[in-house]
Formats: sequence, C-alpha cells, structure tokens
Amino acid sequence: MSTAEQPWAALRQRLIDAAVLAELGEPGMFALGGKFNQVFDALDDLYVHTFADLDAESWRFPPVEPKSLFEKTDYVASFPQLTGSLSVFTGDNREHAELLRVRAAGEPWEELLHPGGLMMSPAACHPLYALLTGTLPEAGRTFDVLGSCFRHEPSPDPMRMQTFRMHEFVHAGTAESAQAHRDSTAPRLVAMLESLGLEIEYVPANDPFFGRTGRIMAANQREAALKFELTTKVYQDQAGATAIGSANYHNDHFGTAFGINSADGQVAHTACLGLGMERTVLALFARHGMNISDWPQSVRSVLWKANEH
Repeated sequence: MSTAEQPWAALRQRLIDAAVLAELGEPGMFALGGKFNQVFDALDDLYVHTFADLDAESWRFPPVEPKSLFEKTDYVASFPQLTGSLSVFTGDNREHAELLRVRAAGEPWEELLHPGGLMMSPAACHPLYALLTGTLPEAGRTFDVLGSCFRHEPSPDPMRMQTFRMHEFVHAGTAESAQAHRDSTAPRLVAMLESLGLEIEYVPANDPFFGRTGRIMAANQREAALKFELTTKVYQDQAGATAIGSANYHNDHFGTAFGINSADGQVAHTACLGLGMERTVLALFARHGMNISDWPQSVRSVLWKANEH
C-alpha cells in the first residue's frame, strides 16, 4: 500500500491544510497550531473538572528525568526500543574543531557528543514516585500529573507522535485503594469522552514489552488484568481502534523501586488513569471536522462549559 493509500494519510493532509498541525521534517514530529491548542486547553480543563472530587495534588515535571531515576523504573529492561537519552558536548576547543570538521563533511557529528545523564521521560508519572519515598498517610495520596513524554516510535501517522503529553491521575496506597482508584475513575473517563461524541471501548491491553521475554510479560499483564485501554475508531479503513487513554494497576512495582510504603507498613501499590492529550484532540478533529465552529453544539457546550467552573 502506497503512502497516499494509508488510512492515516488523508487525515494528516486535512490537519495540515487546516493548520491544526504542521510537519517538522521527522516522522512523528509535529508543530501544534492555534486550533489544536484551543481544543487542547478546553479538553484539559474538562478533564480536571471531571475529576475535581479526587482533590488530587497537582505536580508538573520537565520532559527529561535524571538517569538515576529512570534506572529505578526499570523501563529500559522492558522497552529499550522506545527509550531516548540526551547527549551533550563536553569537549574543548580541539574537540569542537573536530566536531565542526565532521559536520562540514556531512558525517554524523552527533556521535561526538556524550551522554548527559538525562533521559527523555517516557511516562508522565515516572518522576513522581521519587517524591514519595517513605510512608504514605492512611488514605494514601492521589496526584494530578501532566507531563511531556517521548517514545521512539517514528511514524508519519499523526496519531503516533514521538513526543506527546499525558495527563494522569495517580494514586499510591494499598493494593485495595490502588485498584479501587483505577476501577472507579476509568468508567468516568469513558463517559466524559463519550459526551464529546467519541465512540469508546474499554478493553484489556498490554504494554509493548520487548523481545521473547516481553511476549510472556505481555501475556501475564493481560491475564492479570493490570492494564485497560480506552480506544476509539479514528480511521474508517483501520483494522483496529486507537488507544487514547489507559487505566493501569502497577501492583507494587514502583513502591518497591522507590521505597514507598503504605501506612500499614507494607510496600505501596500504585495505579494511574491516563489520557493521551494529543491523540484525544486529534480524535475529536477526525470525528467532527477541521472547523471547530461546525462541531455539534452538544460537543462544544461540554468542552467549553468546564471553563465556567
């Protein structure tokens, strides 16, 4: 199938023609235009308002994290194919001259850079757990985290950006409270998205674990019902639906890695509800068209009503 015949090709062109997106010259890298940002801000306000009763503590993190923190998550063991690190120049004048020579020759000068001790954050919630080391209060703690994520999945499909934002509601507490957080918030997010005219399915899922061992881990994850995805049909010719959100129970993975305990002295369990912001915004444009003023009044009233609160 040629590029023009791919299910995503027509939508990408419509988004670019309408200045919702602009291409930046690398697969999965887009600039976000005024229309996009208008819907993004309204969607984010609606999301926060929908879960205001959680009384979540608000935290925001940079798009990079220290390698020491990244190592604790063990992300590279499961998802090396998605991992990205920052490289920097640390040389003297002579090494700078060599870098310029290599660059002028059209050779890969970035190979002369060195690891900077920083990793691109693959998940918005990862930096949070380093703040929770110690003992949680009896009721646990719940957090509102919006962050930039990077995953090395180059694709021209606008629904598969390499850098994107996740807005998560994270809970750390006991096994019971973590599972209750996931299972009580997910249906509410489904209802919120359906109120915006999206058709949503809530389905068991697994993460893209790497390699032969990863296939076993993925099967175990599905069998234990640790991860569910909120999916919607974006392309009519698409074989499957696209995930725009997820509800995850992490068991005691992060509690063990970061030394987090519940009030009863046990290793804490965590769970998160995550909404992929870019994917959800684009799903709305795909569903309702490129002109926001032409969207159904019912959708516009829900989106912008949150700003009144």
